[in-house]
Amino acid sequence: MSQRSTAATVALYAAAALVVAVSVYPFLYALATSFKTGTALFDARLWPAEVTLRNYRQLFEGGGQPFGRHLLNSIVVATLTVVVSMLLAISASYALGRIPFRGKGALLLAILAVSMFPQVAVLSGLFELMQALGLYDRAPGLVLPYLIFTLPFTVWVLTTFMRGLPVELEEAAIMDGCGPVRIVFQVFMPLLVPALVSTGLLAFIGAWNEFLFALTFVSDTEQRTVPVSISLITGATAWEVPWGSIMAASVIVTVPLVALVLLFQQRIVSGLTAGAVKG
Repeated sequence: MSQRSTAATVALYAAAALVVAVSVYPFLYALATSFKTGTALFDARLWPAEVTLRNYRQLFEGGGQPFGRHLLNSIVVATLTVVVSMLLAISASYALGRIPFRGKGALLLAILAVSMFPQVAVLSGLFELMQALGLYDRAPGLVLPYLIFTLPFTVWVLTTFMRGLPVELEEAAIMDGCGPVRIVFQVFMPLLVPALVSTGLLAFIGAWNEFLFALTFVSDTEQRTVPVSISLITGATAWEVPWGSIMAASVIVTVPLVALVLLFQQRIVSGLTAGAVKG
């Protein structure tokens, strides 16, 4: 029994080490490559013999694209997308999770169906809508198409949490004279923090990494976001692929996501596991 337990423990740690290695190695490779230049890019050794920040300096000093401006655009677009998604999702989830009305199940299925639409299926219609609303070629205008894929899953997740909140808490708030808005934002909000953090972070990651809408709806160089900016990084000649600069840009856009996950990891775990065990 003791021997089997030891073998199982070793296998568990080995599997965990393998998962960590597979998950971390791409980022480690990108980080190491971002410090290489010239012929060192083709060196088989992972870590360069001579570390240089030249690729990072070229991103912000190069005259090809304003990478710093693109980074700021991505931060603004992703943040606005999360804020608008959360406000709409909280209101919708309260109605869907706490208020009985006819057709609620069909409405939830419709929301789920929208989340399954491929982006290319709505591209032409959204293009006309963006032009009609004057949002074409404006980075903040990307918030509207991004809501298509962030809003459905935030509504679904928050509706599940709203359903799990105790009815007695809502009844006590009503007895004290609270309306729906005060119940949601003053009574339920503290209990929804783990769900808001986990869904908000997923919405932020989705908006931060989105490429197709950003490429289609923005053509102005100043209004581009980071994913499009990275795809347009070019070398000194048509045959040169600037791997060092591309990897440096990839590291820069990955670090904020890693920092957010590490900062809110306890809230994320609480949000993802809440409701898994009934007391």
